[in-house]
Amino acid sequence: MSPIHAPDLFSDQAAAYHEFRPVYPPALTAFFASRSPGRSLAWDCGCGSGQFSAGLAGWFDRVVATDLSFQQIRQAPINPKIAYLASLSEQAPLADGCADLIVAAQALHWFNLDLFYSEVRRVAKPGGMVAAVSYGLLEVSPGVDRLIRKLHSDIVGQFWPPERRHVDTGYAELEFPFEQLEPPRLTMKEHWTLKRLTGYLGTWSAVRRYIAANGCDPLELIAKELEAAWGDPHVRRTVKWPLTVKAGRVE
Repeated sequence: MSPIHAPDLFSDQAAAYHEFRPVYPPALTAFFASRSPGRSLAWDCGCGSGQFSAGLAGWFDRVVATDLSFQQIRQAPINPKIAYLASLSEQAPLADGCADLIVAAQALHWFNLDLFYSEVRRVAKPGGMVAAVSYGLLEVSPGVDRLIRKLHSDIVGQFWPPERRHVDTGYAELEFPFEQLEPPRLTMKEHWTLKRLTGYLGTWSAVRRYIAANGCDPLELIAKELEAAWGDPHVRRTVKWPLTVKAGRVE
């Protein structure tokens, strides 16, 4: 068994991550709640700044949200139903058999899966639900999408951590050894101005690593083309991310 691998790529941009990351659709948390054996406790693994935790709190009596980054947790919204804890997902500060739902949103690819799945089996109630959610490249319009792909693959492509490939492949290569449940097909949507879009792109880990290596912002390389493709920068356009959802039952 390999040692715990716990990269922290987001602490230095925790405030921007909190401000610019999109919000998951309510239908997703509703699905998880409907298929969980109870609604006493949900564990949000790798919670970041609480984008998914807040939605879970609308359905579950308690939410334990863990992340290895203190800085990320400090940005999370305060909610009396949510306990934020700085912890590895592979070493959860939770009792045996306590969780109705265990979910990792845009985080599973960072975990040591052998150790994490061992924790899932320990922490889940009998018949508890486990799920992983991810989203890849956004979609706006053909012109904007072309530039986003250029940024992602051509300009900052070499700066993505190796684990990022699992997001790009929709978690197809990641082991998920649980009785599979059929999730709904869902899309995450936001209505953003151009400024909001570029703020989001600036949270990409590859963008931050490019800046550290080159001393300049790669977004400047597509800025003029992106402005032309977007049009009026104050107009809000629909931004979409198709979601990948893996859901299962812990026997």
